[in-house]
Amino acid sequence: MTRPTARVLAMLELLQTGRQRTVADLAAALGVDERTVRRYAEHLADLGIPVESQRGRYGGYRLAPGHKLPPLMLTDDEAVAVVLGLTLAERAGLATTGSVAAAGALTKVTRVLPRALSGRIESLLSTAQFTAPVRAAVPAGTDTLLRLASAAQARRTVTIAYTAWDGRESRRELDVYGVVLHSGRWYVTGLDHGRGEVRTFRLDRIASVEQADGSYDVPADFDAGERVVAGIGAVPWSHEVAVVLRTTLAQAREQLPPSVGRLSEHADGVLLEARAERLDGMARMLAGLGGDFEVITPDGLRDEVAALADRLRAAAGRRVARP
Repeated sequence: MTRPTARVLAMLELLQTGRQRTVADLAAALGVDERTVRRYAEHLADLGIPVESQRGRYGGYRLAPGHKLPPLMLTDDEAVAVVLGLTLAERAGLATTGSVAAAGALTKVTRVLPRALSGRIESLLSTAQFTAPVRAAVPAGTDTLLRLASAAQARRTVTIAYTAWDGRESRRELDVYGVVLHSGRWYVTGLDHGRGEVRTFRLDRIASVEQADGSYDVPADFDAGERVVAGIGAVPWSHEVAVVLRTTLAQAREQLPPSVGRLSEHADGVLLEARAERLDGMARMLAGLGGDFEVITPDGLRDEVAALADRLRAAAGRRVARP
C-alpha cells in the first residue's frame, strides 16, 4: 500500500465518525494540504463511496447513504464489539436467514483483523463461558422482518400470507404493533382485521408482506414483548394444570416467566394456571422451585409428583462405595 492510498483510507476512517469534517480539519489530521484533501475526496467518490461536499468558508466533507456498504474502518475496540456481538447473536438464535449471514459476516471481520488483535480475540472466545444456553435459530427472512418493522414504525397496515401450524394458508390484514425475538424465534403481534382481535404470528411462517391501505394507532399501554410471551403460554397443550404455590406473587414472578402460565393471588398463596404437554416435566419444574405447593388439577400430576418423590428418596438411600 502506497502512502497516498493509506491516507485516502485514513480520510475514510475520519469521515466514518458520522459528522462533517472541514477541509482544514482533514488536512491537519492527514498531514497534507487542502488541495490534496479535495483530491482524496475525488478518489473516494471514484471508488463508489458516497462523499458529500459543502462549499464555503466552513465547508467540508461527510459520508452520505449510498447504494451499498462502503469499506468499514474499525478501531480495535469497535472490532472487538462487532466480533462479540456476532458471536452472541449466533448463540441467541438472532438470525433472519439462518446462521449463514452471521457466520459470513464474522468470517469477513476476523479474516482482516490485525494479527495481534486476532490472537487476543481468539483467546477470549476459546476461554469465555456463557451462562445462557445456545438457541437454535429459526430463520425469519430479512425482507419479512424489515418490512414488518417499517410498517410498525410508520403505523401502516400490511397484508401477510401466512401458513398455520397445521398447513392452512391464509391472507391476513394486520396492524403491526411490534416485532419480538423470543427463544430463537421472531414473532409479530398486532390487530388481525379478520378476527377483530390482537393475534401473534411467527415470522418464519410468513411467505410475503405487502403494504395495504389504512393506518392505525397502537394502544398506549400495549407491550409487544409481554403480549407475545403471554400468547405462547396460552397455546393449547395436552393438560390443563392448576397448582397453588405457597409463596408470594412477587416471588413467584421472579421464579416463573410469563410463558409458563398465569399467576394470580390465592387465599393460600399463588395460583398457577398453566398448560403442559408432559406432566412429568411439570412435576420436575414444580419441585425445582424449592417451595411447598398443592396440586389442584389434574390427578395425573399428583401421580407424577409422587413418582418423582419416590425416585428422589430411592436415590438418597443408595450407598455407593467411593473409588
